[in-house]
Amino acid sequence: MAPRSRQKPKKRLIASFSVFFGLVTVSVLLLFLSTNIFNFKDGGLSFFLGIRNAVYAVTSFTTQTVLSVQELSTLRKEYSELTDRITRYEDLERTTTEIRQENIRLREQLGFSSTLNVNHIAAEITGRDPQTVFSAFSINKGSDSGVSVDMPVIAFQNGVQGLVGKIIHAGRRESLVMPVYDINFFAAARCSESRYEGIVNGPGELGQPLRMQFVRRMFRDEIKPDDTIITSGMGGVYPAGITIGKVSEILYRDYESSMELELKSSIDFTRLEYVFVIDFSAEPEQSDG
Repeated sequence: MAPRSRQKPKKRLIASFSVFFGLVTVSVLLLFLSTNIFNFKDGGLSFFLGIRNAVYAVTSFTTQTVLSVQELSTLRKEYSELTDRITRYEDLERTTTEIRQENIRLREQLGFSSTLNVNHIAAEITGRDPQTVFSAFSINKGSDSGVSVDMPVIAFQNGVQGLVGKIIHAGRRESLVMPVYDINFFAAARCSESRYEGIVNGPGELGQPLRMQFVRRMFRDEIKPDDTIITSGMGGVYPAGITIGKVSEILYRDYESSMELELKSSIDFTRLEYVFVIDFSAEPEQSDG
């Protein structure tokens, strides 16, 4: 009976302390609320303002992002249009430059044409063999324009009237020209300074030097590099005085009575565009006046 009586005062003490702490807690809370230490109105307002600012920040970021993407797309489109416009301007400038250069070349050819005192037919090169299997090239004039086989072909380049070759086929509106570098090309020639004669033969390949054969070896001391070689007019195919090229090297052997001259052609065939077909067998046209 004694132990039970001891436990009851202890339970009452614990219950008293619990009530006491509860009352203290309620008192502090009431005191806190009554002294406006915490304002529910201000707290709620701050909470909702925070939410509003967060929503505004997210919305503003999203809007700016969308606008930036749209602006980037617009800038990309404008850049593409400007690039295309610049390309068109460059093409136009390039075309204008090409036309200007072509006009200069045509005026040059026209000026040369006016100085020729023989009948001639101006023509433009229209085709070459890309694999150089055949050295002949085509021009845009034929028999309808008065072109015929064996007519000589010349050109004006770098201020020089040079021999290009001769006509080997004449169609109605197109002809084939055998150039001086063809292996089957032969022309009677002479040195314009010393007047010694020989035969010029093509090497068979573009870019290789022409060869003037059958030049007497005894004249080697009178022939110098850079001497000009011209047609002699012998044989009746090429008129006299057309420049073929310049001496680049003198070749001979002690046991031979003749020597060879290597020539650099006066015509750069890689840049050749316009030629003149010469009909020197006909009377030159007389100008009015």
